Amino acid sequence: MLLEPKPDNFCFVCGGGNTRGMHLTFEQDDAAKRIRGSFRLASEYQGGAGFVHGGMIAMLLDEVMAKVNRFTGDHAVTAKLSIEYLRPVPTEADLIVEGWELERNVRDRFRQREIRNAAGVLLARGTAHFVEIGRERFQESIASAKGTREEDSGSRA
Repeated sequence: MLLEPKPDNFCFVCGGGNTRGMHLTFEQDDAAKRIRGSFRLASEYQGGAGFVHGGMIAMLLDEVMAKVNRFTGDHAVTAKLSIEYLRPVPTEADLIVEGWELERNVRDRFRQREIRNAAGVLLARGTAHFVEIGRERFQESIASAKGTREEDSGSRA
């Protein structure tokens, strides 16, 4: 199933409602319980000349792991993110990002992810610890963020 950007989602990575966002599409593989994305990142996301900024790599890996929540309906957020930058990630090149769950218990979710080039060479990988916060608290956070955006846009008029 394709996870395309939605106009009411303001996520910088996957949302369609953020005019400055990346608007990336991911794929949900229900059989393998994995989330994948295939895309090219433009030079506007570079750190050193010709290479994707390390912070952008961290953001992509965090996003793909957060989408793993879809398999269980969890409302879990990142508590700890660990990344190994194995090789420079080039801009303007085909990339594949993939995330999956390793383990879960009570409120804790442990996940893994990686970025590969089109030839399958591993460029970056890592693990993350997500914590379940519950649907009610998650919805409160969303409502609070929407209120902040509305206040910010009103103060610019």
